[in-house]
Amino acid sequence: QVQLVESGGGLVQPGGSLRLSCAVSGNIDSIANIAWYRQAPENQREEVANIGQRGNVYYAGSAKDRFTISRDNTDNAVYLQMNSLQPDDTAVYYCNARARVAPYVFWGRGTQVTVSS
Repeated sequence: QVQLVESGGGLVQPGGSLRLSCAVSGNIDSIANIAWYRQAPENQREEVANIGQRGNVYYAGSAKDRFTISRDNTDNAVYLQMNSLQPDDTAVYYCNARARVAPYVFWGRGTQVTVSS
């Protein structure tokens, strides 16, 4: 099993920044990659950023140049630095892991990010 716990969400003003954290535990060696997703009310859940075993990264077009995903192997954590936040970034942000143990896809419970003046 893999356990994921998100933290760092909150209320920020437009133009502000937040850093989200995903604490990873369990069968860490089975994980192939970790991603951040977000889901706004009434919207589909969408991938924001992804980091693989080799440190390769992917960003959605809406996140590129504003968000940065990083990994700290010592602390078993993945971070999402979010800058220049805008109201349409408001969503619940979820940590996601793809692993080689059942059920193979794991989710955290999410952390709320609200961007509003």
